[in-house]
Amino acid sequence: MKFVFSNLFYSLLCLGLILPLLFWQFPIVKTTIFVYDALLFVAAFVDYFTSRKKIKGVKIHREFGKRFAIGEKTTVYLVVENDSSRTLFVHIKDEYPPQMQLIGKREAKLRIEPHRYAKVCYELVSPKRGRYEFGLTAVRFLSNLGLVWCQTYLNKQESVKVYPSILRAREIFHKALGRQNLVVTERKILKRGEGREFESLRDYVQGDELRHISWTATARKAKLITKQYQIERDQTVLIAVDSGRLMTGRIENETKFDIAIHASLALMLMAARVGDNSGLLVFGRKIKRFIAPSKGIRHIDSALEALYDLEPEIIEPSYSRAFRFITSNIKKRALVVVLTDLIDKDASQRLLNALKLLRPRHLPLVVTVGDRDLHSALATTPTTLDELFFQSAAEEIVLQRETALKMVESIGGLALDVTIPTLAPRLIETYLKVKEKALL
Repeated sequence: MKFVFSNLFYSLLCLGLILPLLFWQFPIVKTTIFVYDALLFVAAFVDYFTSRKKIKGVKIHREFGKRFAIGEKTTVYLVVENDSSRTLFVHIKDEYPPQMQLIGKREAKLRIEPHRYAKVCYELVSPKRGRYEFGLTAVRFLSNLGLVWCQTYLNKQESVKVYPSILRAREIFHKALGRQNLVVTERKILKRGEGREFESLRDYVQGDELRHISWTATARKAKLITKQYQIERDQTVLIAVDSGRLMTGRIENETKFDIAIHASLALMLMAARVGDNSGLLVFGRKIKRFIAPSKGIRHIDSALEALYDLEPEIIEPSYSRAFRFITSNIKKRALVVVLTDLIDKDASQRLLNALKLLRPRHLPLVVTVGDRDLHSALATTPTTLDELFFQSAAEEIVLQRETALKMVESIGGLALDVTIPTLAPRLIETYLKVKEKALL
C-alpha cells in the first residue's frame, strides 16, 4: 500500500511557509518553520498508518453486461461494497485490457455509506477475438485526518473471452435473405411436390410429374393420385474452414478467416431455421477444432466457444487430413462446405486430389474467397504499367480458379468463387438450392 498527499496537506504546508515570511527577521521563526513542517510530515505518516485498516471493509468485484463479442460494446460494472461502520470516500480506477477500446471513463469518485454499495460502469469494444486479461482495481481513500490519500489494489485479475459476433452473423443472415426472401424461403421449406420425404397423397393436377403418380392409389380410387413430398429436414451440413496462409489476408481490419467464421455462423443459423444439423471443422496443417453436427441454440454456443481463440497461420493447409477426418467421423451423407482460397496450381491440385476422399458419400461445396472482384478488374483498360501487371496477375488467378472449380464440378461437387461482400448471400442461396433440388 502507498499514499499521496491530499490537498489539505499541501494547503497546511503552504500556510506554514507563507505566514513566516512576514516575520522572517526574528530568529525564532526559522526554528518554528522547521518544527511545524516536521510535525506536519509526521502527522501525515501517522495518519497514513492509522488509516490503512479502513480499507479492510471494502470489497470490489466486476460484473459484465453480456459476454464479449468482436466489434460490440460490452458494459463493465464495478461494484464497490462498504462493509465497515463508517462512511468512506474512495477514488477507484480499473485496469482493463489495453487491447480493447475504452468508451467513457474507467474511474470514479464515490461516497459510500456504512454497509452500502455503489456501482459504476464503463464500456469496452473488442477489436479481435481471443482471451484478454483484466488487472486489479486501484483504490484511493481519504485518511482519518484527511492529510493523505491511501492507495491500494483490490478486486482480482481475471480473464475474459471475446467471441465471434452472433449479432453480426444474424445481420449477415437477414441481409443475405432479405425480408421478402425470408418469407419465400419459409414457403420453399414447406413446399410440396419437391424433395424426397413423402408427406401425403392428393388428386393429380395437370403439370404434375408422372414419376410422382401413385399407381396403387390410382388403381384403388379409379383416378390419378399424386404423391406429395416436402423438403427433407434433419439433413447434415458440415462447414470446413481453412485456417492456412491464404486466409491470413486482411480485408480492412479483419482477416479472411474472421469473415469466413461469421459467414459460417450465418449458415449455421440458416440450417437451424430449416431443421437441419450443422457442424463445424477448422483445419490447418492439423485439425484444430471439430463441432459434431447438431442443432439448437446450445449448438451455436458450442461453435462460438470453439472459435473464440483460433487464428489463421502462415502454413499450407492439409486438405487430405481434413477430409479423411470428415469421412471417419461423419457417416451420414452431408453437404461439406469448404471455405478456402486458391491462387496457385499447387494448392488447387492438393484440394482436387483430397476431394476424391469425400465422394461419393458426401456432397462437397468448395467456396473460394477472393480479396476483390478480379473479373471487374479485368473489364477495365489499363492506363499505367502497374495496372497492366495487376491485370496480368488477376487474369492468371481467375484462370486457375475457374479451372480448379470446373474440375471440382467434374468429380460431382459444387463450386463457388465469391468476393467478401457476396460470400454469405451466395453461400446461403446455394445451400437452399441444394435442399430444394434434393441433392442430398
